[in-house]
Amino acid sequence: MTPDFGQMWGAIAALIALRVSEDGFQRWFSEVTVASDDGSTLTLSVPNPIHKFFIESNYLPLVQGAVAEAFDASREIKITSRQTDDMDSAANVETHPAPAVSRNLRSERPTAGMASAGMNPRNTFDSFVVGPNNQFAYAAALAVAQSPAKTYNPLFLYGGSGLGKTHLLQAIGQHVLAGRKTAKVFYLSSEQFANEFIDAIQHGTLFKFRKKYRQADILMIDDIQFLGGKERSQEEFFHTFNSLHDGHKQIILSSDRPASEIDKLEQRLVSRFEWGMTGELQPPDMETRIAILKSKAATLKIQLEPWVIEFLADKIRNNVRRLEGALMRVASYSSLSGRQIVREDIENLLRDIFQEQARRAVTIDQIQRKVAETFDLRIADMTSKRRLASIAFPRQIAMFLSRELTNTTLAEIGDSFGGKDHGTVIHACKLIKRRMGEDERTRHMVHSIETQLQR
Repeated sequence: MTPDFGQMWGAIAALIALRVSEDGFQRWFSEVTVASDDGSTLTLSVPNPIHKFFIESNYLPLVQGAVAEAFDASREIKITSRQTDDMDSAANVETHPAPAVSRNLRSERPTAGMASAGMNPRNTFDSFVVGPNNQFAYAAALAVAQSPAKTYNPLFLYGGSGLGKTHLLQAIGQHVLAGRKTAKVFYLSSEQFANEFIDAIQHGTLFKFRKKYRQADILMIDDIQFLGGKERSQEEFFHTFNSLHDGHKQIILSSDRPASEIDKLEQRLVSRFEWGMTGELQPPDMETRIAILKSKAATLKIQLEPWVIEFLADKIRNNVRRLEGALMRVASYSSLSGRQIVREDIENLLRDIFQEQARRAVTIDQIQRKVAETFDLRIADMTSKRRLASIAFPRQIAMFLSRELTNTTLAEIGDSFGGKDHGTVIHACKLIKRRMGEDERTRHMVHSIETQLQR
């Protein structure tokens, strides 16, 4: 009996519609159809490569769950685009991919093990665009992937949100699994680690929890800064870290700041996080941003005029994830509207992003001027070596705000304040953070200056 693909999709779609917004369903699922089903693999047909990419990146687990619920059995999901042949030429877009690496690395393919380890199969070294802002972190991650626990252990990557830390962590895991499918690779957030630990305590399964993570070959913890202040979780991770390190197993951590700046993190963990290699990811320069957009456009098999790529790269500077999200919005609009896009369209589509960028475009010079004005000091006092409390305290506030509101490195902040070293900047940031927690007047003053700067 020939299966009724329309009825099949109707059952799946009804379940998906319960779990996504009406707008999201109409935009991404209203034109999906079932192309084939052999009992083990269900192939869905979507209008174009943009839909394929977006559903695979954002909704694949949801679709898999809906299929399993609709048919009381799981199936492998494949998604094909109905619009491919006439767009193949887009793959020739010039990009600046990662430097050439080994043949085995470049030919790696996603596997079921990668998905089960909680990693996005698209996050590979092959898809990571390297620039001056991240080349050291990339090289360190690649070295760890090729020789786990033999080069840098632990590997600690830090940088602002959306700069590629998660991508590199998962690229390491993908590479290891591609070469050794039986490897015990775990990727999770620090929040997930803490939640599983609490659940293990409540249900009396601590032995099982500890066996799971302390027998890992590769343990990757994203956003480790959220362990700050969680004393029992820190204690548990301390022993997990020691067990893995002593067993010559690889540990990889990511954070939005250096280990020494993580608030309420035990010193014994800070010192261990700094045992191996530390790599910083900084915001990409203009050339790297353009390369990222071209690479993503080639992946999506879409064509955009050069001015569109350059416009986006110029406007969105500090967050790669936001940059790629903006490209997705523009590409989706172009595809769905069916007309040539103009600058006014982009400005309307991305108004919220551009407004936020404008609010966040604060410089160290602006911070120094505003702090000096607030405390009735000279601008020169911000860079002087004078240690009077009436000068040193405002200067420390300015350093703290420079760290919070700009994407400059510790060394660059130190240079901007008269050649102070990065240790002085870290001390200032910790001091002001502690004073804000203890003194309401200090907290109010710092927040007031911050608000004025971001108007």
